[in-house]
Amino acid sequence: MNLQIEVEREDDGRWIAEVPDLPGVMAYGQTSEQAIARVKALALRVIADRVENGESIPALAEAFTVAA
Repeated sequence: MNLQIEVEREDDGRWIAEVPDLPGVMAYGQTSEQAIARVKALALRVIADRVENGESIPALAEAFTVAA
C-alpha cells in the first residue's frame, strides 16, 4: 500500500496536505512537515475507522489475507 500525499502552500502562508485516495483527508500546518505529519495521522484514523466498520479501502484491498 502506498498512499500519495499532495502538499501545497496556501495564500495565507499555511501548508495543506491531502491524501487524494481518501476523500476528505486533508490537514493544515504552519510548515509542510507539520501538515504532512497531521495528514498521515488523520489518514491512519480514517483507515482504522473504515476497517472497523467493514468499509472497503481500495488501497488495502489486497493488503491482508486470512489463513484458514
